[in-house]
Amino acid sequence: MAIAETTVREIALEQPASIRVFEQLGIDYCCGGRKPLAQACAEHALNLDHVLQTIAEASAENGEVPRNWEDESLSALCRHIAARHHGYIRSELPRLEMLMQKVVSRHGNTQPELAAIQSILLPFGRELLEHLDKEEMVLFPYISNLQPEDGICRPLGCFGSVRHPIERMMAEHDGAGEAMARMRELSSGFTAPDWACPTYRGLYQALREFERDLHQHVHLENNILFPRAIQLEQTIPE
Repeated sequence: MAIAETTVREIALEQPASIRVFEQLGIDYCCGGRKPLAQACAEHALNLDHVLQTIAEASAENGEVPRNWEDESLSALCRHIAARHHGYIRSELPRLEMLMQKVVSRHGNTQPELAAIQSILLPFGRELLEHLDKEEMVLFPYISNLQPEDGICRPLGCFGSVRHPIERMMAEHDGAGEAMARMRELSSGFTAPDWACPTYRGLYQALREFERDLHQHVHLENNILFPRAIQLEQTIPE
């Protein structure tokens, strides 16, 4: 299959270095990653040949080889997601909300988009924290028991199949992605005005970094952890 017709998701899985390129260009490789690369480029008014060249260059660069989570145990991947990405969300959300409040109180009267962003950020944050708890308390333990490090499988759950909670988590990922995209739109791509104070600029930079981490987080779950868990569960005798 020509790479132009390969989905963004598949490219991200096969060439991890492409993730950096997709982030820089604003191409969704997690929730919206099932589109062919050519279609994604067209929707963003990007030159396909230039994107392909950029991906090739990123893949050829020397440096640290990205960790291939396809080869790691499901338990290790669950621990990584919880420590790296869930930990980041829990530590960063309070700071984001504090910055948001400061900027709204100072500039909200003249910049109405700030209040609109805040009205999205606060429920988004609450829902995201609830989402993390459900994964850590229910879904991740079940997935880890499908492939335990001691080799003894203990799949215990009250939901019939891992597909059911995974479908719910993926729907919540879609909702989070939509909220993040709306905040990006309202902020003109997290671009502060030329006259903006350091706090205003810091808020938009923090939102940009939060979005980048969320994309990486959802990619690991939607594209690697969840498909592997579903496939593995199907091999376990009833």
